Amino acid sequence: MTAPDAGRGIGNGDRAAEQTTTFGFPRDTFRILHVSTGNVCRSPITERLTRHFVSQRLGVLGGGLIVESAGTWGHEGAPMEANAETVLADFGADAGGFTGRELLDEHVIMADLVLTATRDHRAQVISMGHSAGLRTFTLKEFTRLVNAIDPATLPPVDEGVVMRARALVRAAAALRGWLLAPTLEADEVYDPYGAPLPFFRSIGDEIHQALDPVVTALTGVPART
Repeated sequence: MTAPDAGRGIGNGDRAAEQTTTFGFPRDTFRILHVSTGNVCRSPITERLTRHFVSQRLGVLGGGLIVESAGTWGHEGAPMEANAETVLADFGADAGGFTGRELLDEHVIMADLVLTATRDHRAQVISMGHSAGLRTFTLKEFTRLVNAIDPATLPPVDEGVVMRARALVRAAAALRGWLLAPTLEADEVYDPYGAPLPFFRSIGDEIHQALDPVVTALTGVPART
């Protein structure tokens, strides 16, 4: 199995960390995989905003956290959509060096948390197997669950982001059956592909609002006001 491109992660030493694994999972890293359809609009925005917001909270990149993306019908090697780049620029996030990827088994195997744009994407990831069910959520579903978790029940920040992130996923998985979406559409981030820039910006705002509590829970640091 070929290891995923470490250059897409945030932080240093990704390749070295992957060389010491237990049952295929890195011991010292926590890998978040964002999934959409083409991997040129929604998942690139979500990937790069996650990196940006984590670095804002922590002041540095890294801490063992790796953030990537792929598409269920990914445009392998394709650039990000221009409007997606503009949305990232609106938030001050870096869009540079991005190339699209098709979702592969190895991406799911290596991921500690998979966040999808829609319920259909979630179902496709889970159907790939690899015990993905307990660590795959739609982005908005995960946000809803994270909002119900008492931060005091998570490992303290000084024990590291990786340990805290693993505990967060376990807690969210335990709550999933108790906190259902109010509507089927509540867990969807709709595809802006081919839409004008204002719609892309509205999707960017949705993603931002969904990511904010997730990044706060992961890092233990609230957004700057």
